Amino acid sequence: MALRILYNEIKGLKVRDLPDYLKPKLSWEYIKKTTDKGVDRYIEKYIETSSPDPLFHVCIGGMIFSYLLMLPHERRHLEHLEHQKQHATAVAEHH
Repeated sequence: MALRILYNEIKGLKVRDLPDYLKPKLSWEYIKKTTDKGVDRYIEKYIETSSPDPLFHVCIGGMIFSYLLMLPHERRHLEHLEHQKQHATAVAEHH
């Protein structure tokens, strides 16, 4: 949703005006203020209402994090299996 709002805001700008528009939004103060507002909205929506959703967010986030953490290992493992399969096929054809 935030990207859609940003897109709609910059859609009407000329290219030469874009850096002047984006520069303040990329400052450390703006990012900190926006993050603080987002955290405050999250707390109001989920924490203060005693919703179980934060527990689900942590569980799903943990699963995504562990998947991304293990992805390089799994890819190496699959490449190794492919290499073994190709090698076995080449040996079988040679004999």
